[in-house]
Amino acid sequence: MQDFDYVSAKTLKEAVSLLNKHGDQACVLSGGTDLIVQLREGRRKARLVVDVKDIPQLNQMSYTKTKGLTLGAAVPCCRVYEDKAIAQAYPGLIDAASLIGGVQIQGRATVGGNLCNASPAADTIPALIALGAVCTVTGPKGTRKVRVEDFCTAPGRTALKKGELLVSLHLPPPKPRSGAFFLRFIPRNEMDIAVVNAGASVVLDAKKKTFVSARIALGAVAPTPLFVTGAGEALAGKPVSDESIEAAAEIAKAAARPISDMRGTAEQRRHLSGVLTRRALQGAIERAKGGK
Repeated sequence: MQDFDYVSAKTLKEAVSLLNKHGDQACVLSGGTDLIVQLREGRRKARLVVDVKDIPQLNQMSYTKTKGLTLGAAVPCCRVYEDKAIAQAYPGLIDAASLIGGVQIQGRATVGGNLCNASPAADTIPALIALGAVCTVTGPKGTRKVRVEDFCTAPGRTALKKGELLVSLHLPPPKPRSGAFFLRFIPRNEMDIAVVNAGASVVLDAKKKTFVSARIALGAVAPTPLFVTGAGEALAGKPVSDESIEAAAEIAKAAARPISDMRGTAEQRRHLSGVLTRRALQGAIERAKGGK
């Protein structure tokens, strides 16, 4: 592994100052499950690693039915899915957070770190997009908000500017008769990278027979996780039916811009985009109707 300096920052001000001073030569360590591997293999270089796990704001996790969920960028996945209130309110997020590596990894890996790693195949990002999550980012010029669908700008790259870091994610409170679901397709049963993944959320009308709104996102089918706005818009006002779901799935399939690699061909990924969108919508609908 390359040599680098290590600092455990205790405050946001200290972290921002270090990141601003060292620019591209500094990396943020949250859980470290991606970063340490990248540094060891030479896929990423750094002269300074800034550990942010001891910063209070990045370890905050709070949920209320009226305000929603605030999730600090350094909160490990296990804390999220072990909280019964959060698991009940955001099962679509739990679907994703519980799939990142094995149990040992989930004790270190963070949702914030998974987002900042900006992998096109990241498991939590489509779920966060489907749930309408918004990032709180702090830097030398203050604090700003960034929607998760706008956060990743290219493979491994984000909207963070010099000296900025992700502080937390906010998920709005679930609406009545809403549901969300996430799933992925992988070549083997565990601890693998998605060939395609999909997240969907829906809101149904009072009779649970018509879509009020929907949000659909795909992973591993474009340079960044893909928010398929057209698919969600196509469902608004439509009956909850196989025909409506299939139409949205076809829109998602058409929006995919996959490549072929060792995990799957572009043709396979396009096909799976439609299949997983359909299944994610079906799962979200079942939860919106009161199922699991």
